Amino acid sequence: MTRILVADDHAFLRAGLEQVLGRLGHEIVASVGDGAAALAAIAQTRPDLAIVDLRMPAPDGVGVLSALRDAGDTLPVLILAAELDDASLVAAVQRGVNAIVLKHAPPGALQAAITAVMAGERAIAMDLMERAFAAATRPAATGEDAMAALSDRDRQIAEGVAAGLRNRDIADSLGVTEGTVKINLHRLYDRLGVANRTELALLVKTGTHPRP
Repeated sequence: MTRILVADDHAFLRAGLEQVLGRLGHEIVASVGDGAAALAAIAQTRPDLAIVDLRMPAPDGVGVLSALRDAGDTLPVLILAAELDDASLVAAVQRGVNAIVLKHAPPGALQAAITAVMAGERAIAMDLMERAFAAATRPAATGEDAMAALSDRDRQIAEGVAAGLRNRDIADSLGVTEGTVKINLHRLYDRLGVANRTELALLVKTGTHPRP
């Protein structure tokens, strides 16, 4: 039996995941809705495995992974993702993620990944590893290329900024909290190499990077 921490900001999906893991014979030692709570629960419960959602607030799945690795913690981490942009994929692989499972994968994929990780193996599909290598070694992207590599949510946030919307308005349109928009927005600044909303809006509207 594997002692597992589950972190996902969608309570309904998290509950379903807990049921699936329970039926597979695993023990859920903590179930939380954001990255900060995940890190706190990891310190308290010391699970055998952390299953974290890629897109969750404060910090996201890659952020949780990075915080653990920066602290010298080798706890196995499995990232669940509905969609996976190149930047997140490269960061996860480079920071030593143990497994990546896409949410639309076949039903047995999650258990197969858990079994592999608990056996000391890495469970990342070959096509994802090839994509990560290609993304990490390709020349620096143009502004248009960088925008095209964004997830749907990040692109919607960027387009909202370009349209002059406030964070609150963007949050309402996406059905998320204003805090989630702020976190994703600062991650967008880092990913796209822009410093503020004005530079982001310029990149969205013209496809021209303000910092050549």
